[in-house]
Amino acid sequence: METVTDYFGSLVFNDAVMREKLPKDIYKTLRKTVSEGKDIDLAVANSVANAMKTWALEHGCTHFTHWFQPMTGITAEKHDAFIAPADGGRAIMEFSGKGLIKGEADGSSFPSGGLRATFEARGYTAWDPTSYAFIRDDVLYIPTVFCSYTGEVLDKKTPLLRSMEALSAEAVKILRLFGKDDVKRVITTVGPEQEYFLIDKADYRKRRDLVFTGRTLFGARAPKGQEKDDHYYGTIKPRVAAFMRDLDKELWKLGVTAKTRHNEVAPCQHELAPVYATTNIAVDHNQITMDMMKRVAERHGFMCLLHEKPFAGVNGSGKHNNWSISTDTGENLLEPGKNPKTNLQFLLFITAVIKAVDEYQDLMRVSVASAGNDHRLGANEAPPAIVSMFLGTDLSEILDSIGAGKVAQGPTKSSMELGVHVLPSFAKDTTDRNRTSPFAFTGNKFEFRMLGSSFSVSGPNIIMNTIVAKALKEFHAVLKDAKDMDEAVTDLIRDTYNAHRRIVFNGNNYSAEWVEEARRRGLLNLPSTPEALDTFTAQKNIDLFSEFGVFSPIEMHSRYEILMDEYSKTIHIEALTMRDMIVRQIIPAVSSYTSELSQAINARKAAMPVLECRAESDLLSRICPLLDRLYESCAVLSSSIEKCAIRSGADLAHFSRQCVIPAMEDARRIADELELLVPHDRWPFPTYGDILFYTD
Repeated sequence: METVTDYFGSLVFNDAVMREKLPKDIYKTLRKTVSEGKDIDLAVANSVANAMKTWALEHGCTHFTHWFQPMTGITAEKHDAFIAPADGGRAIMEFSGKGLIKGEADGSSFPSGGLRATFEARGYTAWDPTSYAFIRDDVLYIPTVFCSYTGEVLDKKTPLLRSMEALSAEAVKILRLFGKDDVKRVITTVGPEQEYFLIDKADYRKRRDLVFTGRTLFGARAPKGQEKDDHYYGTIKPRVAAFMRDLDKELWKLGVTAKTRHNEVAPCQHELAPVYATTNIAVDHNQITMDMMKRVAERHGFMCLLHEKPFAGVNGSGKHNNWSISTDTGENLLEPGKNPKTNLQFLLFITAVIKAVDEYQDLMRVSVASAGNDHRLGANEAPPAIVSMFLGTDLSEILDSIGAGKVAQGPTKSSMELGVHVLPSFAKDTTDRNRTSPFAFTGNKFEFRMLGSSFSVSGPNIIMNTIVAKALKEFHAVLKDAKDMDEAVTDLIRDTYNAHRRIVFNGNNYSAEWVEEARRRGLLNLPSTPEALDTFTAQKNIDLFSEFGVFSPIEMHSRYEILMDEYSKTIHIEALTMRDMIVRQIIPAVSSYTSELSQAINARKAAMPVLECRAESDLLSRICPLLDRLYESCAVLSSSIEKCAIRSGADLAHFSRQCVIPAMEDARRIADELELLVPHDRWPFPTYGDILFYTD
């Protein structure tokens, strides 16, 4: 019987395959080149390309593609055949090192934020040798970066790789001060937990809002929601379990280490979590995971929803970005060790993160800003739009003691006694988890919980890597000439923590009291995407990214334009869809029902004049004014849509937030009230009850 170990990574041109397919000297040169971050020699590239082609042909491939991640938030690909003409009307299968290293794509229609005019079409893809090629649908996929003809980056991977190099360089310099001369590189690792919804494909196709926007624009709450918490970690239904088994197998073939799966809080909501990987590989794997979820779901008669808030009144979906830092010698720099109070290296890196998050709260918020995530942040399901950090009781006490110039008390581990002799006792963690915190320390990593489920995890990790690199660089400038390292590090930790401790909050981030407390502390509260994005191109942020070569100023301004435009387009599509559903579905359906009610009342009174027909009359008197109000609210919505035509850029995004969204919310309130008054079989599309509770 075939086992997981038999097929895991079977569709990946991984290290084992390269060791088998490449000449030994070429293999060693390639590994050294990748590990040291040097340019690929063409002779090496030719050998790798030939081996890739041979391996791909053995697996039935006819085409290859340079697979990249443009600013659309999804992946892009153009397929080229290996085939080339030969003498005598024959064909040969051909793939060169040049074809591996560089490709050309039409860049005219990808978002560029004004970097490229529509008629300037040339774009280039360049092989990322740090991420393995793989096979899907009989096509060889080669992970690449994407840039314009003039050299500006048009993708999400290039700046990520730049940020990883920046953090590595600054962290290595700090480690040198601690005598870690054997460390050559520092690597950031990520494990993104992916939440998603599965709904029946038939219901999906009957709802224009789901088809066009990915979320329901209308929908009254069903009699039952998530209030009993009976779906969370509950027994997985057979049909969903079959989907999960199929998904795991497809991901394992592609080398994605899908590890954990379970039911989430909301009905029809689930989660998948992988084993941690180097950040750029984790980004690739998460993009593969989201795409594969959708593919496999359709095989099982489902549709996979990755929108942050597909249903009102129940939890939306996030993506928890578990971020850590490790050396190439295997040391986790965020691991406290047996006694963190004496581990100055650990405390210094923790303090660097505290400083970075406090000084760049705005960038942290920008990294999770989207129209979809605005519906989720601040609800009783996700952290608010206020960035703060959770450190836990023990670590906070240690830093508080250092901040006060006192001797820190180390954590004490106690045994968890369960009161039943047959059950084993086990060590109790030194601190609890805080699921309400936007950015929580969880033992040897930080969990950034604000991401939306549809996000590429590239953006938040670009931010994290760069801001921590900045803090470490400033630390090195202070410590490099220190005569007593322990004393200098302790002083630096004390001064830095005291300056930035306002960002640390170990309480309930969902509470209204925290919003007021955060205001008193001077923390930023940027509740909407346009407000958050306005901070992106502040001079301090331009200086930051320029200093480390992650973004040039023009690349930052282009991203600002792209993100504002994406927000406005999302709201515009939702508004048009809502108007379409009101005019073409809801009003006709409700109007038809009121006509039937009127006819029934007239018929009964004609047959028996003494009848009051109170039920029908009361319904009619409630529905007709609501129908008129819905018509009027639709007119207001239409007017706000028309006013968008004379706006652009940030002005359009803010107008959409301030005028279009309130008009949509008003129309929805009326429509949802009508839904509860109209018979189920007369309502023009599946209800929440149909979608969330009738899927087997």
